[in-house]
Amino acid sequence: MTVAKTAAEKPASLEEKIDDASITAQVKSSLLSHRSTSALKTKVVTVDGVVTVTGIAKNAAEKSLVTKLANDINGVISVVNDMTIAVPVAAR
Repeated sequence: MTVAKTAAEKPASLEEKIDDASITAQVKSSLLSHRSTSALKTKVVTVDGVVTVTGIAKNAAEKSLVTKLANDINGVISVVNDMTIAVPVAAR
């Protein structure tokens, strides 16, 4: 019995890592500077130009705005918005 070697994944280059880190920083900065979004309640992760945002949005409009702001950053290929919308206090 022989075990075939699997193709090793190409490690991310330093340039790709810097680009992803730069994109993440720019998205966070954009969220921080916009008064309708909460950078503190939003986690941003970028892998190969794909930005994933998680956290709690005040409403659907804020969730949509986060997606738009992230998409506007140079180098972003796509945005995965996994944010949840907070339940209004009156509905609790």
